[in-house]
Amino acid sequence: MYLIDTDILIYSLKGHEQVIAHLQRTAKVSKAISVISYGELLYGAQKSARPEENLARVRRLGEILPVIEVSPAIMEAFASLKARLEREGRRLDDFDLVIAATAMTLGYRLITNNEKHFTRIEGLHIDNWARPVV
Repeated sequence: MYLIDTDILIYSLKGHEQVIAHLQRTAKVSKAISVISYGELLYGAQKSARPEENLARVRRLGEILPVIEVSPAIMEAFASLKARLEREGRRLDDFDLVIAATAMTLGYRLITNNEKHFTRIEGLHIDNWARPVV
């Protein structure tokens, strides 16, 4: 199972060649998005030059891919991750931590182009689909 991060979702909406190739290659594998990513996409659509068109695209994406809501178990993982990273002096944005906690709690692989942030989280499995398919 894959949890698709916001940046990869944006790339897919823009027709990014490598992301589309990875999506096609993994067409039969289950994919989902975090409610956090869904909210970030809605925000981006609202502030865009063509909000109605972009909101429709985001809502369609939310119909195609399951949107994972935040649960108490995910928030437990979030709190643990946040506390550990703060103790280590390696803070991350709360939304990124909720997305990471979602993937870890559900045992999903996080698909992101934001390796700089997410590689700091021990135990989180990530792939970057913005890179060429090998």
